[in-house]
Parts: sequence; structure tokens; C-alpha cells
Amino acid sequence: MTERSERPAVEIAALADPARLRSLTDTGLDAAPDEAFDRFARLVGDLLDVPVALVSLVTETRQFFPGAVGLPDPWAARRQTPLSHSFCQHVIDTEIPLVLPDARLYPRVRENLAVPELGVVAYAGMPLTDLDGRVLGSLCAIDRKPRAWTKAQLRTLADLAAACSSELRLRIALDAAQEARRLVEHAHDRLNLLASLSETLAGTLDVETAVGRLADAVVPLLADWAMVTLIDQGSEPRWVTAVHRDPARAAEAARFGELALRRLGPASITRTVLRTGQPVLRGVADLDDVRRASDAPELVTLAERLGFASHLTVPVPAPGRGAVMGAVTLVNGPDRRAFDDDDLATALEIGRRAGQAVGNGWIYGEQRHVAEVLQHSMLPQLPQSPWVELVARYQPAADRVEVGGDWYDAFVQPDGDLIAAIGDVAGHDIEAAATMGQLRNLVRGNAYARSDPVDELMRRLDATISGLRIPTAATAVLARLRPAPGGVAVTWCNAGHPAPLLITADGTARLLESRREPLLGLTRPVPRTGAQVLLAPGDTLLLYTDGLVERRDQPIDEGMAQLCERVTAAGARPAADLCDLLLGSEQRREDDVALLALRAR
Repeated sequence: MTERSERPAVEIAALADPARLRSLTDTGLDAAPDEAFDRFARLVGDLLDVPVALVSLVTETRQFFPGAVGLPDPWAARRQTPLSHSFCQHVIDTEIPLVLPDARLYPRVRENLAVPELGVVAYAGMPLTDLDGRVLGSLCAIDRKPRAWTKAQLRTLADLAAACSSELRLRIALDAAQEARRLVEHAHDRLNLLASLSETLAGTLDVETAVGRLADAVVPLLADWAMVTLIDQGSEPRWVTAVHRDPARAAEAARFGELALRRLGPASITRTVLRTGQPVLRGVADLDDVRRASDAPELVTLAERLGFASHLTVPVPAPGRGAVMGAVTLVNGPDRRAFDDDDLATALEIGRRAGQAVGNGWIYGEQRHVAEVLQHSMLPQLPQSPWVELVARYQPAADRVEVGGDWYDAFVQPDGDLIAAIGDVAGHDIEAAATMGQLRNLVRGNAYARSDPVDELMRRLDATISGLRIPTAATAVLARLRPAPGGVAVTWCNAGHPAPLLITADGTARLLESRREPLLGLTRPVPRTGAQVLLAPGDTLLLYTDGLVERRDQPIDEGMAQLCERVTAAGARPAADLCDLLLGSEQRREDDVALLALRAR
């Protein structure tokens, strides 16, 4: 552009009116041909017999022509000019038609560059308005020579301008309708997100799983990438997970989270939210936010790669405590719209629901830890025996915090015999655990220093439970082991418990079936019978509770048959390895499991 074409435009305050500019934006028009508005320009050209006709819309810095005929090059291709070439801006300034027979005679416009560069001499422009009467531009007729505009021509131009204004208003209304629809859909998506998030988070009590699900739920629906931070009891970040919408950026997001855990300073937004419990929204952000947050240059590099143009961070409140247990950070890159107050409100609700889930997970974890410690404290230390190797295992059911009723015991008699027992008290609560402890102590009290057969010991146990009125229903296997020629002699009695498993030295397994007898704790005494077997060196007697073989979708007999098949397929292996193998199944267990393996040396 020549030096002459760089002449500054006259400043007109009305051009910068935010409401007017918003209406211009809502038309959805720009410096590109639009058939409807090109039609208006052609009609003006034909009906007024002018070489140039324009539908001109004016911003605070330029005018553009969605409808145009007769413009000279290069303006015909550009479909826009700076305000230094605009007569139409004066229509917006005065809000009335501008009619000039010869622009070169009017001081207000005679220096306008539209005269020499666009050839504008005669000009007639009618206001184009929105529904509120704001002038967005003009429908103008232009001649390259002086012209006396007739009343009929100006009336025709005014009628066409009114129709053109109606088209602009329709475009604005359609944009508003589309925006309203978008907002409704956006709100619907967010409601669905919150509903599905609640369901997703309620599906687990594991904190790590819950936080991972949370991050996956908000990306990419709400953000390009997200980071969830949890704190420890000292209010220090102890765990961070970060995810990105692009799987190719997953490693970089994870690295960002790893560095954020260790290198964020006290001035960082995350630590500020963790400290104050107040959310922070940066609708427009840059990498300086990351530079101020940490002394790690790599964080800045990673943020740039992941996309960092807008972000918000909200607290994860501890339910009912008024404290903060973490923070959720959402980040958008430059290609996505900036976060706003609606996003902040949604994120705050996400943080609240996350707080409930994480809080429940922490409470569950604490309770489960207490339950496991209590359970294991009630399990005995196995004795040492020169002729029997003893191995025991206990595994609580997944996702349960109650103390179970499964138990095992083994102790050496004064005469050298070994008494072994395993049992299961009905229930999974503190009462079942208490009863389990009582039952184990009764076994010891009734059997220690007695040489009675095991069926008699079991009968005495029945009588003791009944006499002391211990309210319980329990199963148990009681066994006595003693050295014998050729191995270890075992006599056992079974009170409603799964049959013991005999595993020979070569790994073959079979159930030791005996007479099925009632559970312990029945109101009327029942006769008890014993059975016996000889363990050759290397043979193993496996006692177990029903959690190892019982499933809701199959009879217990099938589970026991599968146990035999599994043990046989495993072949000969150390007793400890065998127990670990049996408990190492990937299948989710529905009940606690106790194992007691006794291998003849």
C-alpha cells in the first residue's frame, strides 16, 4: 500500500461499542462472498444503475463486504478495506443515511482514500441495523462520477436496506438459536458427565482407581488434559496423575505429573488451591504461570508441548471435614476455547464428588488396614516340627473391610503329637471375629494335653459350645498327626467343612472324603466320627476354607473338583509355592481364604 493509503482513519467512538460488535460477530459474516448479500448488491446495482454496490459491515478497525459488485482490484478479491477507505463508518456515526452527489465537495470525506483508490465520487448509504437499532454498516450505491440521487432511487435503496437488515437480523437470530442449542447440549453433556462420574466413582473404593477414572472422565469432554493431585496427612502432595486427550502425549503428561509432585513451589496455583481451598480460573494463560510455579525448566517445555492456553484448578474437599485433600487441574491448549465461569462451576462439582469418592476410599483403606491387622493378630504362629513342615496363608476377600471368621491353628501336644485345625465361623463382622477367637481358644483348651481321639475332641467341643451358649454356626476340621512307620499318621474329624486334600509327593491330588457331619454349634449334641490316612514322606495334607472353592455361579462340588485338577496340573512343588499358587488366581474372590498345608518330611 502507498504512503498515501496509510493515512489514519477518523476515530469514531460508536465503532467500538461492544454490543454493536457483538451483533456483528453474531451475524457469522466476514470478508467472504455470501450469496444472499451479493444478491442485494446486484439489485442495488441494477435498480439504481450504479457501477458499484456494497453491503458493508464495519468493525472498529475495518469494513468488510459480504455482498459486493463492481469493486476494482485488489479490493474485489480482498472483500475488505481499512477504515481509511470507508464512507460507511460515517453512517454508523450519524445513524442516518449518508447521501453525497460528489464526495470531493464535502470536507468530512474528501480526503478519504476511497475517493482516489476505489473511485468513489457519488455515494448513497442506508443504515443496516440489528433488532435493537444498532447500526452495523450500510447498503451503499457508488458512482465514479457526480450524480444527483433521485427520491425514487433513495426510496428503493432504503427499501432494499430494510430487507437487507432483516436478513442480518435473521442471521443473528439463527446464531443465537445455535448458541442456545449449543449451550443446552453443553449443559446436557455436563449433567451426563456428572451423573456418569458419580456412578464411575461409586464403583470402586480404591483411591488410585477412583482418581484414574476421574481424570479419564474429564478428558477430553471438559479439557485437553488434566491433573489430579492428592495430599498426605502433612498437607504435602503425595500422588499426582495426569492424562492427555492424545494418547501420543500420555508419557509427557505422566512426566509432567511426576515433576509437579516434586518440583512445584509454594507460589504454584496447585499448592495455593491446596492451601486455601479456593479455586483459581485463568481464562487466558501463558507459560509464565508454569515458570512462576516451579524452578524446573522441563515443566515449561512439557506444558508447551501438551498445550497451555487456559486452565483452572479446583479443590477436592474432604466430605464433612472442611479440609482439602487434593486438587483437580483442567488445561486447554490454544486450539480449544478458554475456560469460563460455567466450566468453573462444573469443575467445582466434580471436585466435590471426587472428594466424596476419595474420602470414602481413604476411610475404607484405613478400616481395611485395621481389619487386616486385627485378623492377622488373631492368627497363630505355627510351631516347628522335625517330621512335619507347616505352611499357612490367609487372604481377605477383595473390597471388604470386615474381619472374617476364617481361622487355622496348630500346636504341639506334650506327648509330641501335632494338633491342626481349620474352621470358618458364619458372618463377616466383629462378632464373627470374636466368635472365631473363642472357638480357636476352645479347641486349644479342649485338646491340649489330651490323648482323646479327634472325634471325641470334636464332640467335647460341641458340648462346650452348647454349654457356654456361644451363639455360632461354624465348620471345622480337627486333625491329630504323629510319626508312624512309613510316614505320618493322620486322624481327622470333619464338622461340615470342605474335605481335606491329600497331595502325594508326585503332585497328584485327591479329596479325603469322610462321613458328612453337621456343623458345630447345633443345639442338640450329635455323634462324631474320625477318619485316618498315612502321609508318606513328601505327601501334603491341605486344609482350607470354602472361599478357595466356592463361587456364586457354580456348586461347591465343582469348585472342589477344579481344585484337585489345578493342584495336579501344578505338579510337585514346595508347600509354600503351592499355597501361593492357589491364592494367586486372578479371579476375584468372594470370601476370605485360609490355608494350612502339612507336609510329611
